[in-house]
Amino acid sequence: MASPNNRYDTHISAQYNAELEDVRQRVLAMGGMVEHQVTRAMQALLEIDSDLAREVIENDHRVNGMEVHIDEECSRILARRQPAASDLRLIVAVIKTITDLERIGDEAERIARMSLDLAELDAPRGPHFEIETLGRQVQTMLHDVLDAFARMDPEAALAAAQHDIRIDREYESIMRQCITFMIEDPRSISRVFDIVWSLRSLERIGDHARNIAEYVIYFVHGKDVRHISLEQVAEELGAEPLSKD
Repeated sequence: MASPNNRYDTHISAQYNAELEDVRQRVLAMGGMVEHQVTRAMQALLEIDSDLAREVIENDHRVNGMEVHIDEECSRILARRQPAASDLRLIVAVIKTITDLERIGDEAERIARMSLDLAELDAPRGPHFEIETLGRQVQTMLHDVLDAFARMDPEAALAAAQHDIRIDREYESIMRQCITFMIEDPRSISRVFDIVWSLRSLERIGDHARNIAEYVIYFVHGKDVRHISLEQVAEELGAEPLSKD
C-alpha cells in the first residue's frame, strides 16, 4: 500500500498508478541490496574475511543492473505519461536516488577490495578497530534514509541527514589517529593506508545518503535543498531546530 505522502495513487489510470508504485518498489529493493552490500563489506573488513569480500565484489553487478532497469523504466514513464507536478518530482527523485545508491554500492565494493589488501599484509593490524564505530554510524544513517524514502517522510529524511554531521566529525577524528599511528609506527603505513581509503569510502556513503534525504524533501515539498545547511533546511520546512550534538 502506498504511503500517505505518495500522492500518485489517485490517477484515473490504474495502470499509471501501478507503474509509479512499481518504480518505487524497485528503488526500495535496490536500497535493500545496497544496504546489504555495505553491511557485508564492513563485516569483511572488520573480520578480514576474503571470501566475504569477494562475494561483495561479485555482487556489485547486481546493483548496477538494478540501476539500469529502474532508469529505463523511468525513461518509459517520461515518454508515455509526460508526468507533471508531484509525479514528475517522483521520477526525478528516483533517477537521482538510484544514482546515489549505485555509488554507495561502488564504495561498498571498494571497502571489500581494501579488506582483500589487508588480508595479504603481514604488518601490524594498526587502528583497524577504529573503523567499527564509523561503520555503525554510516549503516544507521543509510537505513534511516531508506526508511524515510519508503515512507516519503521529509521530517524523517531531515533527521537522518543530520547523521552526516556526526559522521564527518568522527571521520576527521579517526583520520588524525591514523596519521599519528603511521608516524609512531612506520611499519604500519601500508596497512593504515588501506584503512584510510576504507574510511574515505564510509564518509562518501554518508554524503550519498544525505543526498537521498534531500531528494525525499524535494519530492514532498518541491524544494531543492541542496547546497544549503541542514539548519536552513529545517527553518524552511518549519521543522524543529536541529540538535547541536
